[in-house]
Amino acid sequence: MRAGDEAELLEIFRDPTVAKWWGDPNKAVVDTMSAEEGESHFLIEHDGQTIGMIQTYEESDSMYRHAGIDISVRSEWQGQGLGPDAIRTLARYLINELGHHRLTIDPAAHNTNAIKAYERVGFKTVGVMRKYERGPDGEWHDGLLMDMLAEELRD
Repeated sequence: MRAGDEAELLEIFRDPTVAKWWGDPNKAVVDTMSAEEGESHFLIEHDGQTIGMIQTYEESDSMYRHAGIDISVRSEWQGQGLGPDAIRTLARYLINELGHHRLTIDPAAHNTNAIKAYERVGFKTVGVMRKYERGPDGEWHDGLLMDMLAEELRD
């Protein structure tokens, strides 16, 4: 992400299928643009259009070193394999270029479309994190902890 990407991000986070999981679009833009150390955010483009956003964070403590991924894809681009392709591309970079042996992702436990996309790349369910995240509806929702070892990455 670069200064000036806010309008494209707002379009992503205003999509009802994205806002359902991320909440207030304006807050999501501010949070994304103010990356903390170890976080990187990228726009996903397809055919010259911005279709989503993908981000990663890295745990640098040598005893727990790994990276996590999160993604949002606008509704008109969902179900076309573009999300899994973006995840796979970022995963390859994190594994092959940065040397991570393990990646994590933590979708809402009831976000079945996202879970299917992550499984296509090679992520496996580790377990349910009960009342893990407060959703935009103000209620606590379970999260699904998923991870993937470097050798499990699928093409």
